[in-house]
Amino acid sequence: MLVRPCPQCRKPVPWETTPTRPFCSERCRTRDLGAWGSEAYRVPVDPALEDGEGWSEAAPTS
Repeated sequence: MLVRPCPQCRKPVPWETTPTRPFCSERCRTRDLGAWGSEAYRVPVDPALEDGEGWSEAAPTS
């Protein structure tokens, strides 16, 4: 039987028999969804790349 930790509380979750997998319960699933909704999870961004580093303006055509 495959057992994985719940991503929210780290409790062991039997994969085949848990309908809320990968979460151990509906509570953990809802907490995770709430974190996404409130933007608590963020992807790190390199600010230097946001300023257009490596990009060049197109030369105006006449």
